[in-house]
Amino acid sequence: MIPKSHPRYESLMARELIVEGVRKGITSTQGLIAQGRGEAFDYLIGEKTTESALRAEKVAAAKLLLAKKPVISVNGNAAALVGFELIRLSELVNAPLEVNLFHRTEERVNKIMGHLRSLGAKNLVTKNDALIPGLEHDRAKVDRDGIFAADVVLVPLEDGDRCKALVGMGKTVIAIDLNPLSRTAQCATITIVDNIIRAVPNISKFAEELKELEQEQLKDIVMGYDNKQTLSLAIEEINKNLISFIGRS
Repeated sequence: MIPKSHPRYESLMARELIVEGVRKGITSTQGLIAQGRGEAFDYLIGEKTTESALRAEKVAAAKLLLAKKPVISVNGNAAALVGFELIRLSELVNAPLEVNLFHRTEERVNKIMGHLRSLGAKNLVTKNDALIPGLEHDRAKVDRDGIFAADVVLVPLEDGDRCKALVGMGKTVIAIDLNPLSRTAQCATITIVDNIIRAVPNISKFAEELKELEQEQLKDIVMGYDNKQTLSLAIEEINKNLISFIGRS
């Protein structure tokens, strides 16, 4: 049992959720590596939601509310870490959840869907009857009425090649990625450089605040958003923290 007074409580609890996800067959063993890499970048941004990330989260909420056919892509780590929060966001922006995996097996897809249903998910797209152009192997499989037809896709913890392919299909891709230098972060339409356990609740909070606005008001929020600037600000934040760490050593 990890005491809440532990200074690394949230981080250690996230690790435990990923490990439990592996035990349940929801998360792949490769997901453990991805979690560790993300945690390292979370250290670098100060383990907090930065102003630039908060702005991207607000823009993401507005974009999801404006979408004609939004979809939320869910992988093993996302299901283990923020399954309930993704369901809440799905309901707020009327976006179905679609399980989409890099290390895909039908058994793991079914286990993730079962996990989401056990948490209360009702809006799921479940077929894999279409392929993302330009991708090889099972990672190209998507639902024809889900990600394939979507105009806006939220892809927490996404593979860079698949992110690029979705943008190539003309979709708005909202990525949650703690590494501002990753291929996913660099090619997404809106990149949220934040920990998924903070980012998804933040997007939901904004969606709740913004859902009564007119479309033109939502468009005003999105207008002028510059993803390259968001990434630059994230890198500046990392540099600032590194300099601060050096000064304390």
